[in-house]
Amino acid sequence: MSKKINVLIVDDEKLARDIVKKYLEQNVNINLLGECINGYEGIKSINEMKPDLIFLDIQMPKINGFEMLELLDHKPEIIFTTAFDQYAIKAFEVNATDYLLKPFSLDRFNEALSKAIEKVNLTEKGNSNYDKILSTINESKEYLDRIVVKTNNKIVIIPVGKIIYLEAQDDYVMINSELGKHLKKQTMKYYEEHLDDNEFIRIHRSYIVNINEVKQVELFEKESYKVKLKNGETLPVSRSGYNKIKEILK
Repeated sequence: MSKKINVLIVDDEKLARDIVKKYLEQNVNINLLGECINGYEGIKSINEMKPDLIFLDIQMPKINGFEMLELLDHKPEIIFTTAFDQYAIKAFEVNATDYLLKPFSLDRFNEALSKAIEKVNLTEKGNSNYDKILSTINESKEYLDRIVVKTNNKIVIIPVGKIIYLEAQDDYVMINSELGKHLKKQTMKYYEEHLDDNEFIRIHRSYIVNINEVKQVELFEKESYKVKLKNGETLPVSRSGYNKIKEILK
């Protein structure tokens, strides 16, 4: 006897949720835990209910499906339900994660569901595709306009214009902004590539600074400089960082 698969739907469109529910009703091995209308609800429900499988829309208000995935503690199998998105499709195809392009048929739905159930029933638990999916999406060269973080179960959206500087901390980056300090599991290289280089400079291997927050560059000791920020903080500057910032501030 097959075990029941616990499922959660995360989609802001009622019609899309209703179609998934209707299709799921035809499978006796599915236990529908509920539905969420945005990423905030999704994170809370997934971490609390710990479903085996989620149906996840990508384009949602507040935070999108990918931003939601970055903040999950519990990582269920995923079937993405989405309108066309070239980066999304690339990520799914590269990593063999299934997705349903809206509108989708019952046959296509059942095909995706069967694959997901098979994965859930494997002895080895855990979704290893999360990092692969997100890293493929991150290959997009588009600049960020915001960063979404979770601190003490609170989700904070930081517009990049409010960032003062970023600081490397082991496998994390500390985002120092007008909204406070927030840790994000990400690399400095990622932010160096995804923040507009007309506004942000990597002044040191451990620091990326918002140019608009720089008050002055000070000589610290012989051939050694520091950046003084408008908030009064000072940050070290490497030789290459000094050359970059001198070029921009001249």
